[in-house]
Amino acid sequence: MTATSDRTSTPLPGRLGDPAAAYATDPRADRGLREALARYGLDTQAAPPPFGPDAPLEDKLAFVRGAHDAFEGLYAAVAQEETHRDDVVRTVHTAPGRDGNDVPVYVFRPAGTEGQVLPGLVYLHGGGMTILDCDNRLHTRWCEDLAATGLVVAAVDFRNAVTAADHAPFPAGLHDCADALTWLDAHRDGLGMASIVLQGESGGANLCLASALLAEREGRLGSIAGVYAMVPYISGAYGWDDDAKRAELPSLVENEGWFLNTLMMDVLVSTYDPTGEHARDPLAWPYFATVEDLTGMPPHVVSVNELDPLRDEGIAYYRKLQEAGVRATGRVVLGLTHGADSIFKTAVGDVYDSTVADIARFTRSVTG
Repeated sequence: MTATSDRTSTPLPGRLGDPAAAYATDPRADRGLREALARYGLDTQAAPPPFGPDAPLEDKLAFVRGAHDAFEGLYAAVAQEETHRDDVVRTVHTAPGRDGNDVPVYVFRPAGTEGQVLPGLVYLHGGGMTILDCDNRLHTRWCEDLAATGLVVAAVDFRNAVTAADHAPFPAGLHDCADALTWLDAHRDGLGMASIVLQGESGGANLCLASALLAEREGRLGSIAGVYAMVPYISGAYGWDDDAKRAELPSLVENEGWFLNTLMMDVLVSTYDPTGEHARDPLAWPYFATVEDLTGMPPHVVSVNELDPLRDEGIAYYRKLQEAGVRATGRVVLGLTHGADSIFKTAVGDVYDSTVADIARFTRSVTG
């Protein structure tokens, strides 16, 4: 006798099945992360913005600046839970930008390795290309922990689209990343970097993928040994209607409000690309890269988190890399929200450590 199951008895996950669901009530949620988010009041539905992307630009810029301050406060509080390490040294450098600006670059290496050549990693921080400081304690801790595995890590302080005093939309930040990569490639010997592997989370993953695409167009792709993109924020599809999301990127509905709110992300999109003219430009939104665009790319890792609204756009990019014949590895971290395996070190320490170790493994594997 063959047993059959009633498919209708299995509820759809997350908000696909229950619009009132939240991370706090999701049975798939990681227990440690759920407890940590509850301490910060972040285990329930993330609040939407007070207006949409059609609001006046100045109102949106003010909102984004407030979001920056709020996330910086969260990151500072999270980082206070962790101890500083003294086995990594940092130096500060400056790369010339094509717009006449300076691009700060912070280089981390294990203490006592001066003069040695080590695998090199270039870190691009998250924040939707619009918010968060490169030189904050949480991003510094991430770079220190990566460097402590035996890497030289260079963090690029690219221009956010929104700052306290300015608005520098796409492609300003991407150009800063490209110019920093050119400078780093020219100074590898002095910095002791054997390779350039790009790594970033969220908006930083967007910039990693877009930097590789831009490098191919500018004839610089040979300088990039690999790309490790975590929880990539790459579709710009956050304002699509629910039917379109369900059809193409259902995690945008399934995990809506799990640490991130797609309506807020849609406001960020409208400040990154105010006119919307780059909505399907793969340099702004790599999700729209074609198989032809990706053919010949260096090895990639695409890591996504199960309970992240952005999960499915990362999976789609991985599959497109595979279709293009790129050496690509996909990684799914169960139970976690967006960016949790790089942000909440204390709460998900084992996952954090395994992520750091995997980035180090990948960097070594592609270093010639």
